[in-house]
Amino acid sequence: MPINVKVMNRPVEQVSYIRATLSGMANTFRHFVSGRRHEVTTQYPEEKEAISRRWRGTHRMLTTETGKAKCVACGLCPTVCPANCIKLVPGEDEDGNRYPLVFEIDEFRCIFCGYCQEVCPEEAIHVGRHYENAEYSREGFVYDLERLTAQTHPVCEMWDPADPLGE
Repeated sequence: MPINVKVMNRPVEQVSYIRATLSGMANTFRHFVSGRRHEVTTQYPEEKEAISRRWRGTHRMLTTETGKAKCVACGLCPTVCPANCIKLVPGEDEDGNRYPLVFEIDEFRCIFCGYCQEVCPEEAIHVGRHYENAEYSREGFVYDLERLTAQTHPVCEMWDPADPLGE
């Protein structure tokens, strides 16, 4: 497939930009005297704007009624993760039930795609709607199983093809 190149010729005669400048100044003056004042600044800590139900923020591990993580250490989430940010070491108890010995998510590496939530057969891992995550060290952004199960923020509602507008 050949590449088409469009050659643009610059004007060779003297060009005056005064007309464009005056047009822009007139537009600015029109907005200045229109009388409409648009409040665009949100006073952040006191006021928070609503975010979408489909916002993908920090992760959360759901638990059973007994307080244990729902994860069965199947290994699908680290396999499907494009950023390779999930570390999973599976274990097995005396009854033959699988559980994660180590489950860590590096939030710095994560691209918040939501694949881990989509692929989980037990619906254990969810991408939450929490976005205020400040830490003083890089190690603070590695969420282990204990920290993931302690999260209480609401979870993301992924896009439903039957409802394209998200209503």
